[in-house]
Amino acid sequence: MNRRNSAFPKILNNFPDKFTIENIPGDLLTDPCIYMNNAATTWPKPPEVLKVASFVFSSPFYEHGRTTVHDAPDYIGLARESVADFLGVSRPEHIIFTSGATDSLNLLIHGFASHVNRPFHAITTDLEHNSVLRPLRTLEQEGKCSLSIIRTSGPYVKPEEILDLVRDDTALVVIGHGSNVLGSVQNIEAIGTAVQHSGAFFLVDGAQTTGQYPAEPGRLPVDAFVFTGHKSLFGLPGTGGFYIKYPELVDPIRQGGTGVDSAGKFQPDEMPIKYEAGTPNYPGIAALGAGTEFVRRKGVDTILSQSRMMTSYLVTALGDTEGVRLYNPSPDLPVITFSVDGMDSEDIGFILWKAYRIVVRTGLHCSPLVHERINAAGGIRISLSCMNTMDDCENVMTAIREIAASVR
Repeated sequence: MNRRNSAFPKILNNFPDKFTIENIPGDLLTDPCIYMNNAATTWPKPPEVLKVASFVFSSPFYEHGRTTVHDAPDYIGLARESVADFLGVSRPEHIIFTSGATDSLNLLIHGFASHVNRPFHAITTDLEHNSVLRPLRTLEQEGKCSLSIIRTSGPYVKPEEILDLVRDDTALVVIGHGSNVLGSVQNIEAIGTAVQHSGAFFLVDGAQTTGQYPAEPGRLPVDAFVFTGHKSLFGLPGTGGFYIKYPELVDPIRQGGTGVDSAGKFQPDEMPIKYEAGTPNYPGIAALGAGTEFVRRKGVDTILSQSRMMTSYLVTALGDTEGVRLYNPSPDLPVITFSVDGMDSEDIGFILWKAYRIVVRTGLHCSPLVHERINAAGGIRISLSCMNTMDDCENVMTAIREIAASVR
């Protein structure tokens, strides 16, 4: 104990120095790069997002219910209304803010299991992200559910593939709207209609689509829809949330302060605080609202048209490059995964950054099951946003052609 106490002041003395700009490599601050890892996190952020985040950080936190200030703007309420309107949701209180899509999926999957309170059957697919697969497998390991995983033969899930697996005890179906590996977008309306006939709770992971592909879950046959803030809504990391149609079907798995009803012994049933225990990410949610408004003003159709033009160029150019293998030559989203014969994907990612200042993503992309089918070793993923340009795409193709030619 004494040894630990004597070392602690030294740690504190050194701590601030690790977080100065001087400790960031100079080339990261000054050298330009081509950023094509937007399926992970979008960059750059629109000026209005940075402006709102900076303003909120530099102002006192006028949090409603947690301050004596009553005439300040309710940025969280405004953001909730903005997201609700964007998603076609008529009741903003059914928009819940969380730390992101992973947090949302965990809250919904485990909260649904808590409400059912008996073993049940769940269905998902091999296209899913680990933020879907791992919570479901955890429930299966705990004996709370049995899990069926559809092994797809291509980039899409057919409604009949789900219906073929439905059993008397099927209670939950979880599907990703857009694949972060193949860039395919599922027909949520057709799948949701099919699932409705089974009586199962239909949960959709919209992390990859919200903001860059038209979708209004408030008008679709879904029971819950997850979104994240830091991807195509151009918000900050650590933000996101979900829409839920019937809150009575999902128990809150967090309890704590809400800013209201502090005398109550249990988590309130009132929406949205039923699921929003604790101090919210006030600056992040305000920035998420600004990002949503940026996307609304630009227009999802305009964003999609722009990204499709760049995506079409890239898939055609990659398909014409000797030694390059595309895993979906017709993606719906600007997400392109490929490999180069004779080279490891990690090595290509390293070369792209070190030699060309190009940022991509390599490996399994947190979606291991689809890679078991297309390429167990993982691939290279290019993912675009509306901040990219055709010049970016041409420069990336020049680099990839040179790398591919080097192994022939």
